Amino acid sequence: MPKLAANLSTLFTEVPFLERFAAARRAGFRAVEYQYPYDFQPADVAAAAREAGVQVVLHNTPRGDPARGEHGTACLPGREAVFRETLERAIEYARAVSCSRLHCLAGVIPQGADRGELRRTYVQNLKYAAARLQRERISVLIEPLSPRTVGSYFLGGSAQAVSVLEELGADNAFLQFDFFHLQMMEGDLAGKAERLLARIGHMQVADAPGRHEPGTGEINFEFLFRHVDALGYGGWIGCEYNPAGDTLEGLKWAKPYL
Repeated sequence: MPKLAANLSTLFTEVPFLERFAAARRAGFRAVEYQYPYDFQPADVAAAAREAGVQVVLHNTPRGDPARGEHGTACLPGREAVFRETLERAIEYARAVSCSRLHCLAGVIPQGADRGELRRTYVQNLKYAAARLQRERISVLIEPLSPRTVGSYFLGGSAQAVSVLEELGADNAFLQFDFFHLQMMEGDLAGKAERLLARIGHMQVADAPGRHEPGTGEINFEFLFRHVDALGYGGWIGCEYNPAGDTLEGLKWAKPYL
């Protein structure tokens, strides 16, 4: 049976962020994830999780400079110092809530950039992150994102992600397998889950093409959940979707798993 984690950046938005931890627990979740906790103090986030009795299983590194349109800085030459600074900030929040996974955002390809230089920068930054996070007993995750969600995102497919992980060669670096993004870019979700299982450190779900809850689009999640169970995947599956309506009403699909 899948172990579901509520993404508090997209679910339970009917209430303020720090109240979503308790809302998720009342709905039956034992774990949560979120994208960017940085508008709140680490101690306050930790208190909300502790009081709700939920485990925090994932969050993102900071996005970088919004004025530059950055969606991560890991691939950007000249931004290495910023990457390291934001990694330390992410670690501070991970420590506070005992979170053992960080999604390290790659970044958007600047116009006219040399892709070879971007890749070299990306791999070198990930090597630094993997070594730094190893000391914290935290895994670094990388996630291909579809152009529909983030245009010109550097990490644009599963083959590229696996190639980066192979070059990286770090024991604590894994693929974040998001069913929505991979369906939008590639399809063959069952086959990819099987072939890449040893590389996968976390999964996330949203239906395609609307990125709403399972059952609103074309992905057969009932089959896929049975499939990944049969494969032996024992990790968390984050519910990172935008509810089509009320969060609780939209969670009817999840009742058998909560």
